[in-house]
Amino acid sequence: MDTLIPQENAESTIPIRDSTDILKARHRARELAAALRLGSADQTRLATAVSELTRNVLQYAGEGECRIINASSDHEVYIQVVVEDHGPGIPDIELAMRDGYSTSGGLGAGLPGVQRLMDEFHLTSRPGYTCLMIAMKRPRALSF
Repeated sequence: MDTLIPQENAESTIPIRDSTDILKARHRARELAAALRLGSADQTRLATAVSELTRNVLQYAGEGECRIINASSDHEVYIQVVVEDHGPGIPDIELAMRDGYSTSGGLGAGLPGVQRLMDEFHLTSRPGYTCLMIAMKRPRALSF
């Protein structure tokens, strides 16, 4: 597995086709967060969100793609993750975003939980296409 180099505007794409790809995406997200010197709690938040979204791709669409983007600047650490698939779509986004709602018999904490973990959360879905964009942003630590 290649290593993410924390360059601004660097992007890593992970095809999501089986459960090992969930681990790859999770690892790459955590690796970038660590390279950008985010704390362990933020690294875990990001990895958890990526795990949930990529697991959803496998469960509901069968396959998709996860892009992890370092969009940081001199003043801000900004990690953006875009997860896309061409599955059936989410028929009722408002319902899917309610705590406790699940179509798979789970706890129904997935998408609402990801939204709470991230600083940005955007969901677009229609039959044949779902795209979730999440982002974590933190002020860049000053070095003296």
